Amino acid sequence: METATKPNHIGRKISRIRELRGMKQETLAEELGISQQAVSKIEQSEKIEDAKLEQVAKVLGITKEAIENFSEDAVFNIMNNTFQDNSSNNNNYLCTINPLEKIVELYERLVQAEKDKIAYLEKLLNK
Repeated sequence: METATKPNHIGRKISRIRELRGMKQETLAEELGISQQAVSKIEQSEKIEDAKLEQVAKVLGITKEAIENFSEDAVFNIMNNTFQDNSSNNNNYLCTINPLEKIVELYERLVQAEKDKIAYLEKLLNK
């Protein structure tokens, strides 16, 4: 299926990367300090100035070059070649994370953050 967009439409690439990362326009806008409508305008633009592209790339957690060289076909080829089945030769890609351990780890970090906050506040009170 052929798309109507041009191959180097930077705004469309930003849109697809944002969608693949599970990010909404509102979230991207908030991180950039602009409105959701401004993000929509960026995603409709064929070209974007380098400074703005750098900012967007940083928020998306990638490089400017990754946006410029992004290819949706390459993403789907990688996915198709990697996640074909659950056979033993594909076990490296199966989820091996224990969610309970992650919850405990998060809880411990939250408790430590609260302890640090209390220590800091006590230090301020003692001054």
